[in-house]
Amino acid sequence: MAPNRDRGLSRRDFVTAAVAIGGTSALTACMQRERTKTEKTAIPTEQEQSASPEFPRGDLETIPTGQHRWGSFLVRDAHGNTVPPQQLVTIGLEYEGSVPPTDAEREQVERALETLERAFQWGTGGNAGAVFNRGLLFMLGYAPRYFEAMGQTPDSLTTPEGVLDAVGEDPAKADSYDAIVLLTSDIGSIVLSAEEALFGGLDEVNGVPVEATFEGVFSKAGRHTGLVGKGIPADELDEDRIPEDAPLSMGFKSGFRDNLPKEDAVTLSSGPFAGGTTIASSTLGIDLDRWYDQQSDERVAEMFCPAHSTDDVGPTGEKLGSDSGITEEDVDRIDADAKSHGCVGHTQKVALARDDEFEPRILRRTEGVATSQHHGTAFQFNAVQRTMEDFIETRKAMNPDEYDFDIPAENHGIVDYLETIRRGSYLAPPREKRALPVV
Repeated sequence: MAPNRDRGLSRRDFVTAAVAIGGTSALTACMQRERTKTEKTAIPTEQEQSASPEFPRGDLETIPTGQHRWGSFLVRDAHGNTVPPQQLVTIGLEYEGSVPPTDAEREQVERALETLERAFQWGTGGNAGAVFNRGLLFMLGYAPRYFEAMGQTPDSLTTPEGVLDAVGEDPAKADSYDAIVLLTSDIGSIVLSAEEALFGGLDEVNGVPVEATFEGVFSKAGRHTGLVGKGIPADELDEDRIPEDAPLSMGFKSGFRDNLPKEDAVTLSSGPFAGGTTIASSTLGIDLDRWYDQQSDERVAEMFCPAHSTDDVGPTGEKLGSDSGITEEDVDRIDADAKSHGCVGHTQKVALARDDEFEPRILRRTEGVATSQHHGTAFQFNAVQRTMEDFIETRKAMNPDEYDFDIPAENHGIVDYLETIRRGSYLAPPREKRALPVV
């Protein structure tokens, strides 16, 4: 990234491009651009970094036992909704270690992960008033194929091919990774630094020596990047009908408190990996042309339900505050809405998959515009749930063939505007078992 090629880019566009490209050169350029947000500053020497770290460092004693327990370490908006970090890097991994893993390999992986935890605070560091995430959040999950190689697969983990088949999609779109690591922060250089530290690209990260890496145990098999935040889709995508302040490309915010289960509800309560969770990792194509060819009231009805009006929701969903407004009565009215309005809503439909207490079964953990997709608009989506069956049931609720009524596909929530590019299923053990687990 030569300086004379980036002069026309905003700082955010430049950082986004650097995160999408990855590598040590992109990291160096990203760090320089982030430091020159307000003034030009030279990159500190290694000695200066050690004496005064660029970002707050972490404390292993304050990190939750569950890798997925991010809720208390995320920024919250004015309504109390959690706000996902802006930058996302999802790395698919190929396992190159021993079968079964050796104690030395497990120690190597654990030390590599602890390096990141020492180098960067866990998300906001638990600061309830934080407005910017200056730390790092991450998860390491293992695919069924990894556990199959080790001799036994956990009951909570369905193969990605099985997930795709169960929801009526093409099993050929299944991830072929042995494991996956999710890295997220509001700061591009943090996710890039974490990635480089894991794979041997740095000797020091935020002033902390890198004494162990994934080298010889895991290699990179794929990389998927994303970006989320108010105003980002309108700036990043070639679609001028996206609302200026929209945090996601389809125009509406997500993460309403009533749509997100408590972390305990998505945590394995028994078995060898009690305290862990499962990860559904997806990249989805979105047909924004057809979506925005509709009037705003049609988009509101299809995203939420026909009982919602544009005046109630607002351009991006901000008027709803902390609650999506979807009730059990809205769910009970699906058939009637299809008959009287000729459409049903996405949020209305997936609420059908909630549990007996009308609580959701999957927890959106990271999402955003896919910056690593080069053809069309796409969306990165990573959710956690107690078992992959919870994800399957929620995703099936989107399908038109789950319902008896017959309405046009484009009026059946948002599913007709989405196309699956890839899906993977992973188990994220609790922290004490995250380094090369076996059943």
